[in-house]
Amino acid sequence: MDFATILQLLDSTVRSATPLLLACLAGLYSERSGIFDIGLEGKMLISAFFSASVAAFTGNVWIGLLAGIAASMVFAALHGLASITFRGNQLISGVAINFLAAGMTVVLGDSWFQLGGRTPQLVGDGRFRDITLPFAEAIADVPLIGPIYSDLISGHSILVYMAFFFVPLTWWVLYRTRFGLRLRAVGENPAAVDTAGISVVRARYSAVLICGVLTGIAGAYLATSLAAGFNKDMSAGRGFIALAALIFAKWRPWYALYASLLFGLLDAVGARYQNIAIGEFVIPVQFMQALPYILTVVILAGFVGKAIPPRAGGEPYVKER
Repeated sequence: MDFATILQLLDSTVRSATPLLLACLAGLYSERSGIFDIGLEGKMLISAFFSASVAAFTGNVWIGLLAGIAASMVFAALHGLASITFRGNQLISGVAINFLAAGMTVVLGDSWFQLGGRTPQLVGDGRFRDITLPFAEAIADVPLIGPIYSDLISGHSILVYMAFFFVPLTWWVLYRTRFGLRLRAVGENPAAVDTAGISVVRARYSAVLICGVLTGIAGAYLATSLAAGFNKDMSAGRGFIALAALIFAKWRPWYALYASLLFGLLDAVGARYQNIAIGEFVIPVQFMQALPYILTVVILAGFVGKAIPPRAGGEPYVKER
């Protein structure tokens, strides 16, 4: 494997890891507040659909991004309403969101566009374009550093750079701000937080809505940057892989980055290396496509160790009177 091939594989890793990273950080906010959210998949899917649909109608990808975030936040609010206000089962609420998004996107897509649940191809200003960073072309011929900067670091859409920026931002919010301290406390001991006069409901709703914003950006990235339109079930299990990455990262922002890059690398390898022959035996393409999911289970089962979630996670809080 030569250096150019390695750079191409790493470039694919970054692109594949971006929606996982955004969804992983989204789940981190929600679960740190004590609200388990397996509806990341559904929120990504509904965001991808609305961002692509609105971008196709208006020809403006930024309006599409806002539409995708808004749709994801509506679904996040529904999850918050069921889990926080009505104290319902958080896992069932998340599953319901996934089913609702999967069905709604197909029905609305077929009704609006008559393309079998797909949206029209996005062109021009209807999708995010790759950005060439300063001096990328000037130093492209410099050995080692030039190709890394021009081919790997440069040449991604703005959503990729936003995703990586959100990692230190999330760390700062959670560990260096009063909001983050309260958020983590709510996920560990909501009764103590309530006794201190802090609203548990407000803190958890804030976390759930932040989760909606980040999954909205993740879904918009799928439809308006990684692809050029919406396809049925295009999130393809990324929300569940993001949950696996979150557990692997043990609910820490920087570890979430490393875990997302690892799973992105597995996805890039599975997509790039197909029809591999070992002697006369050819590895089926379906096996390579399933490889990221297989390795996800293997990693979680054998290499994570004891991951301790927030102590109040998954439990509705009932205010003592």
